[in-house]
Amino acid sequence: MKYIILSLLSAVLLSVSWPTYGVPFFLFFALVPLLMMEHDITKFSKLKNKSWSVFGLAYLCFIIWNIVTTGWLFGSKNPDGTHSVAAVVLPVVFNSLFYALVFQLYHWYKKAQGTYFGLVFFVAIWMCWEKFHLSWELTWPWLNLGNAFADYPKLIQWYDTLGATGGSFWILLVNVYIFYTVRIWEAARKRRSLIINSAVILAGIALPMLISVVKYENFDLKPTGSVSVLMLQPELDPYTEKYSKDSLTILNDLLTLAEQNSTGQIDYYIGPETSLPGFGSISETGFEHSTLLNSVKEFLGKHPKSVFATGISSHRFYRDENEKSSTAYQTSSGSFVDSYNSAVQIIPNHNVEVYHKGKLVPGVEIFPYINVLKPVLGDAMIDLGGTVASLGVDDERKVFTNPYNAGKLAPIICYESIYGEFVTEYVNKGANFLAIMTNDSWWGVTQGHKQLLAYAKLRAIETRREIARSANSGISAHIDARGNIMADTLYGDKTTLYAKVNLYDHTTFYTRAGDLISRMMVFVLGFLVFYTLIKKFQNHQKK
Repeated sequence: MKYIILSLLSAVLLSVSWPTYGVPFFLFFALVPLLMMEHDITKFSKLKNKSWSVFGLAYLCFIIWNIVTTGWLFGSKNPDGTHSVAAVVLPVVFNSLFYALVFQLYHWYKKAQGTYFGLVFFVAIWMCWEKFHLSWELTWPWLNLGNAFADYPKLIQWYDTLGATGGSFWILLVNVYIFYTVRIWEAARKRRSLIINSAVILAGIALPMLISVVKYENFDLKPTGSVSVLMLQPELDPYTEKYSKDSLTILNDLLTLAEQNSTGQIDYYIGPETSLPGFGSISETGFEHSTLLNSVKEFLGKHPKSVFATGISSHRFYRDENEKSSTAYQTSSGSFVDSYNSAVQIIPNHNVEVYHKGKLVPGVEIFPYINVLKPVLGDAMIDLGGTVASLGVDDERKVFTNPYNAGKLAPIICYESIYGEFVTEYVNKGANFLAIMTNDSWWGVTQGHKQLLAYAKLRAIETRREIARSANSGISAHIDARGNIMADTLYGDKTTLYAKVNLYDHTTFYTRAGDLISRMMVFVLGFLVFYTLIKKFQNHQKK
């Protein structure tokens, strides 16, 4: 019972730390009960299957954490209108399993090499797991620890140096040192060492925050200019309207919304993810002849020196099978086609510029490891009203340059805004402000859209770029370069949001170095594993 309580305590502490309802300070000791549980079972318990016990209790902790923080995925619906059980069960079950396996590897390593090396291994393996979770096709980094401080931008201004992954490292170090302090106290009961270690812990927590507050209060980056942005929020229900309404009706509603709220010069009109065409998609080879896109150009003709950036669904056919991409699929007619979740920039008398979303939602926009899993699972994609085949992607980020002013827009599409190092690629391409085009309406009035908005603040701090965020049903927002929400809309409103967005050319250390600590932890992990193998080989030779 003691071990179950420790596991549940960690689960509760992790769960109550998460945005946007929680208090992240609990994270600094949230993993300590779990570490204590593992240590006690390994060293003192009379349980027969110790490793299985550690694994089971870790899994219990992590599955509760996943359910509480991401259970809003149940808001996703099937085409028949019923809630999608698969949309919540699969991420929760497997993500919890992955975290439990990470903890199990720590248990095995600590058992082999002792507590001190084991704790270093714990930090390294967790950091490597978070980095890996940002990269593979089953990517779901929603619960990376550094994300938890998203609603406290004043305390994490140093993310412009080390990023949200640096935040994960910070949290892990504090947890490990608290556990170490508890173990030292239990073993020796020395008051002096307890006082010293407690002081180190408090300094480890407080010092980064103090540095951050100083950076926040003394923020002195000078913008190189500004642009007037009107973010459009059409409020289309993705299940009953977005993919069933006539395309021209959807466009006319969007342009009417833009027209009715245009006051003075608007440099950018920004629409949400897949604003057009509704059902179906627009052929990229026919962009210049598209009735929808040319209607946007006609609208812009009445608003000189304005550009229109928005999300669309698009596709490209391949006449020659030898030219098709690795993501192209065969239609019933035998031809090959790529479907895309895209962002476009539309300007009168200019060709339409397009960028294809590079980070796809597993199970919805991409069939992960299709060559391996499709023969086993068949067409088991989660159909939420969009595509049921893997979408095509752009391998590199693109930036939309404005011919009328200094604006260089980063067209970030929805899920991409979770990825810190990924977003820096836009800035390294010259983007001086970030435009997030998103559709957060899949989950209803839940924590889902609120958490995704909160994570956008991390990207603003990491890159020191202001953000114009256009959401289909909300929340649209203007976020400044310190991560503060300057203005936002209400979820479910059909509305617009005007903002004067500052442009910045400064590049942060994080923009240049990316997830540096994560890469360092890969080397640390490699050293620890290699060291263990060498020691085992030497011991074997002695025998």
